Amino acid sequence: MRPVVEVAAGVLLRESAAGSEYLLARRPPDKVYAGYWEFPGGKVEPGESFHDALARELREELGIAVTAATPWLCREYTYPHARVRLKFFRVTGWRGEIDPREHSGAVWTRLGDTPAVTPLLPANGPILRALALPGVYAVTHAEENGVGAELERLRQALECGVRLLQLRDKTLPAAARRRFAEQVARLAAAVPGALLLVNDDESLALDIGAAGVHLSSARLRALDRRPDFAWLAASCHTRAELARAERLNIDFAVLGPVLPTATHPEAPGIGWPAFARLTERAAIPLFAIGGMRLESLAAAQERGAHGIALLRGW
Repeated sequence: MRPVVEVAAGVLLRESAAGSEYLLARRPPDKVYAGYWEFPGGKVEPGESFHDALARELREELGIAVTAATPWLCREYTYPHARVRLKFFRVTGWRGEIDPREHSGAVWTRLGDTPAVTPLLPANGPILRALALPGVYAVTHAEENGVGAELERLRQALECGVRLLQLRDKTLPAAARRRFAEQVARLAAAVPGALLLVNDDESLALDIGAAGVHLSSARLRALDRRPDFAWLAASCHTRAELARAERLNIDFAVLGPVLPTATHPEAPGIGWPAFARLTERAAIPLFAIGGMRLESLAAAQERGAHGIALLRGW
């Protein structure tokens, strides 16, 4: 087997009048896959960290000095000429004007839009789907709050920009959960871009027209193929469960509990250092869960998370 070439890649993100955008750059005529569009970056040199390699490559390729970058996904891909492991960073701060010195062009694309430029470098394709995910995953808690209060909380959250929802509440009576699910689905359907996933009930998800299903760790372990939904998430607690989620092409996972929770204050959680170790080579977006608050988002992303999952506080 060919050795793995380690590569650092930057997903440059900015806010503009058009909304949130990311940068794609076109490979020059003198390189393999000339004319293909990619996220800028390059090989990690001996003795370099991924972050240092990212900063060097973006300085050489785009003429910018990176000031804010958080680790994100790690994807392996085998090309005819090389086997590469790409460590992606979300780059949100830099000094200088972007100048594609080692590319033949660069273009900004709005998050969620299909890129107007083609072809894309094959290894970068799955990153676009991951980029479309919001950073906050709101989990319903009608069992504690009451159905009426939870529906009002959801309505307000959607008005304030929450776009990724999980209908949980597995201990509600079946008929009550179905009625609640139908009402939540109507709220989500009225908001463009809102994604609703149903916890562990594929039939209910189909019946209410949900975007997908959120699998419990037990259900994840029992599966041998991916269920046929547009979006699939899973709860994971261990490296083995994360590996299984990746093999089944699950779109994203929640990982934890990271910190003590209101439900189980005596349980310490895995802690941020263990969370960071588990995210280091994760190929799918991970949401930190357990003891999270909205202000925890930056801390989670600094440790490789895509975002945070919240039962309370969203």
